[in-house]
Amino acid sequence: MNFDIKDPSLAEKGRLRIEWAGRDMPVLSRLKEEFEKEKPLSGLRIGACLHVTTETANLMVVLKAGGAEVTLCASNPLSTQDDVAASLVKNFGIPVFAIRGEDRDTYYAHIKAVLDTHPHITMDDGADLISTLHAERPEQAKEVLGGTEETTTGVIRLRAMARDGALKYPVIAVNDALTKHLFDNRYGTGQSTIDGILRATNRLLAGSVFVVAGYGWCGRGLAMRARGMGARVIVTEVDPLRALEAVMDGFEVMPMEEAAEKGDFFCTVTGDIAVIRKEHFLRMKDGAIVANSGHFNVELDLDGLKEVSKEVRQIRDQVQEYTLTNGRRIYVLAEGRLVNLAAAEGHPSAVMDMSFANQALCCAYLAKHAKELKPQVYVVPQDIDRRVAEMKLSSMGIRIDRLTPEQEKYLSSWEMGT
Repeated sequence: MNFDIKDPSLAEKGRLRIEWAGRDMPVLSRLKEEFEKEKPLSGLRIGACLHVTTETANLMVVLKAGGAEVTLCASNPLSTQDDVAASLVKNFGIPVFAIRGEDRDTYYAHIKAVLDTHPHITMDDGADLISTLHAERPEQAKEVLGGTEETTTGVIRLRAMARDGALKYPVIAVNDALTKHLFDNRYGTGQSTIDGILRATNRLLAGSVFVVAGYGWCGRGLAMRARGMGARVIVTEVDPLRALEAVMDGFEVMPMEEAAEKGDFFCTVTGDIAVIRKEHFLRMKDGAIVANSGHFNVELDLDGLKEVSKEVRQIRDQVQEYTLTNGRRIYVLAEGRLVNLAAAEGHPSAVMDMSFANQALCCAYLAKHAKELKPQVYVVPQDIDRRVAEMKLSSMGIRIDRLTPEQEKYLSSWEMGT
C-alpha cells in the first residue's frame, strides 16, 4: 500500500481520537452498519481530497465498509491531523497522502497520488482534486462516474466550470444540502472559528469589536457566536439582501474600509479573493488580529500586507506579527488559512455527522444513478437530505408529528379553500 504520512508511530493516538469523534457521529455509525450489509460501493474506487481529521476518518471507514477502495489526501496543507493520517494507514488500511504543513509542491503531489488510483468517484472539499484532474488529466474524466463537493468555495468553482461547459462529469453539491449548510456551516463554523482564534491568541473577546466579512451561513454562525462571547459585532457584505438580514439580526453593517478602523478582531468567511487588502491593513488599530475561516487563504491579501510591512516575525504558534511601515502591528493567524482547522480541530463531530452522512449517501446514489446524470452540478436529492435529518433526530431521541391523510390532501389540493 502506497502512502505518505508524517509518522506511523502516531497511529494509536489517532485511533483513540477517531473513536472519540465517532461517539458523537451516530448517523454515520448507523450508515456503517447498513453499508457493511448492503455493500453499495462494491468494486468502486473513491478518491477523496478532504481535511484529514477525526471526523473525516470516520467517513473513510464507512466508505470502506460499503465496499469501496478509498484513497485520501488533504484539502488544506495546515488542516491535517498527523495522528489521524497514521491511524487510517496502520489501523484501517486506508492509503493517505497528507502531512501537516506540507508545501505547495507536496500538496499537489499528494493530489496527483490520489488521481493515480484512477477513482470512479471524486470527493472534494474546495474542488482542487477535480480541477487538477480536469486541467492536467482530462483523459481520466471518462473513468469517473461522478463526484461530490463539500464546501461553498468548491461549489462556486464547480458551477463556474459547468457554466463554461468545462465540467466533464456530474457532481453533487453536498454543501448545499439543508442538513449540511444550515448546521455545519452555521453552528460548526461559528463554534470552531472562535475556538481557533482563542487557542491561537488567548485574547478576551468580551468588550471587543469583532468584524465578520461575509454573512452567508458561515458568517451568520460566526457573528452569532462572537456576540455570544460578548463582542460587539460588525458585518461587512457586498450582497444587499445579506447585509439587510445582518441589520435585522441586530448587527452593525458597513464597508470594510470603515470597519478596518474599528475592529479588534477580523475574520473573513466569504469564499472570495482579497477581501481584506493592504489599504484595509493600513487603517487597522495597533494590535488588530486578522484571521480567515473561508476555504483558501486568498481571502486575505497577504502579499499586499508584506508590501506595507517592514518586519514579520512568528510571535506565537499560529500567530505572525506584521509591523507596518506606519509602526502599527497586525497579527495574522494560521498564515491566513482556515483558522478553525489550522489552530483548532475543525467542526465538532456532531455537525460533521450530518455532512458526512450526506457524503456517504451521495456516493451510494452516484453508484446507482451517475450514468443517468449530465455533467453539471446537482443538489443533494431531497430524500437523502430528509433521511439524514430523520436519522439525526432519531439518534437524539426526538420524535416529531406526521401529517394526517386529511392534512396531506389539503396541502396537495386547491379545492378545499378556506
